[in-house]
Amino acid sequence: MFRGISPLNLDSKGRMTMPTRYRERVRAMCDGHLVITVDRDRCLLLYPLPEWDEIEKRLTNLPSTDKHARRLKRLLMGHATDLEMDGQGRILIPPALREFAGLKKQVVLVGQGNKFELWDEETWNTKRSQWLEEEEEDGQGLSEALATLVF
Repeated sequence: MFRGISPLNLDSKGRMTMPTRYRERVRAMCDGHLVITVDRDRCLLLYPLPEWDEIEKRLTNLPSTDKHARRLKRLLMGHATDLEMDGQGRILIPPALREFAGLKKQVVLVGQGNKFELWDEETWNTKRSQWLEEEEEDGQGLSEALATLVF
């Protein structure tokens, strides 16, 4: 499981170094083979290859007649790019995906259990503040799916 937030820098070539605390786990899980794709929130999703394989199977099984399923498949599978972590723990983020997510030099890697989200740091800070404000203003309480969670 991947958890926590790691502030990182992209180098001039668009590479980021996987934090040390995750590096060996990623190597053990997938020999450093990862898949990166886009997310509707304008961040990037980074999956160890075995995790991505499961997602891809589920996406492939979605009905082609459902327009929402087609859109999701086009976004996630269409932008999916194989990456390989080098000996120094770096991965190269493709330019088109860096542009999509607005990644500049300072980024944050956010653990999400079976995957990571990669955000431009400024965008992350803005979104995080927005989400917290929305929760306070909403007053609706938790959705049915979240109501049974205990923290």
